Amino acid sequence: MLLSERNKSGATFTLLGFLDYPELQLPPFLAFLAICSVTVVGNLGMIVIIKINPTLHTPMYFFLSHLSFVDFCYSYIVAPKMLGNLVIKDRTIPFLGCIVQFFFFCTFVVTEIFLLAVTAYDHFVAVCNPLLYTVAMSQRLCAMLVVGSHAWGVGCSLILTCSALKLSFHGFNTINHFFCEFSSLLSLSCSDTSLNQLLLFIVVTFNEKSTLLIILTSYVFIVVTSLKMHSVSGRRKVFSTCVSHLSAITIFHGTILFLYWVPNSKNSRHTVKVASVFYTVVTPMLNPLIYSLRSKDVKNTVSKIMDTKFVFH
Repeated sequence: MLLSERNKSGATFTLLGFLDYPELQLPPFLAFLAICSVTVVGNLGMIVIIKINPTLHTPMYFFLSHLSFVDFCYSYIVAPKMLGNLVIKDRTIPFLGCIVQFFFFCTFVVTEIFLLAVTAYDHFVAVCNPLLYTVAMSQRLCAMLVVGSHAWGVGCSLILTCSALKLSFHGFNTINHFFCEFSSLLSLSCSDTSLNQLLLFIVVTFNEKSTLLIILTSYVFIVVTSLKMHSVSGRRKVFSTCVSHLSAITIFHGTILFLYWVPNSKNSRHTVKVASVFYTVVTPMLNPLIYSLRSKDVKNTVSKIMDTKFVFH
């Protein structure tokens, strides 16, 4: 896909970020730096813990390790530029750089949406068909579900990215956001963006509705099954298994749905930026904390690693 003639000359974008309050740049920088540090340590740490502990080699933790990888990736795509823009004056990014950032960000966000749905299905099988769980959730099926989620993420991102490459921009453009968000690019283009807006609507609507349908259906069956259980300990185990996943889903999908329904106007841009922080920066940090705090196996593995470290010291 070739760039439009006007973009070949090198359209440039300036990311305003959080310049609404220029005198308060240092506190957000320190806060985001701390969040990003926790995100890197938490998600990479979760992957390592699942890898070294044989008791965590189950479908649920297999999906969780990939969720941690995706969380790390899409946060890392946005965070460095966002942090840099808080401390340096040059906030420009070339058109091609903006497109590359959007492509990878969109890929990993869509992948995460479907991985959360896959994890809901995994919980459904574990609770409703426990005797057939190992057979139903075979290694081959788990691998296919993960590969399919990544492939769909790449496909959706390619559709939107290729449509963006056809847009034309004049010289220097200002994006009132902290990353190259698709709607912001459309608002700056001097081309007809009706097709781009239609594609964005189709991609967002299909992905949200299909994954939420899978999640809601899975949890309806889980609730019905748990209510039929006579054992209180059984219900507690179901609750313990599902509550962390539901927390992650609520934060992630809740933020996306909020952004989806917020009217696209100048008055709402600050609200959109603040809400975007949650699913681009805060959610990737919270996910490993949410899952680890609810898992005794994860906490035990961390304790063993810390004990081993102190012994060597």
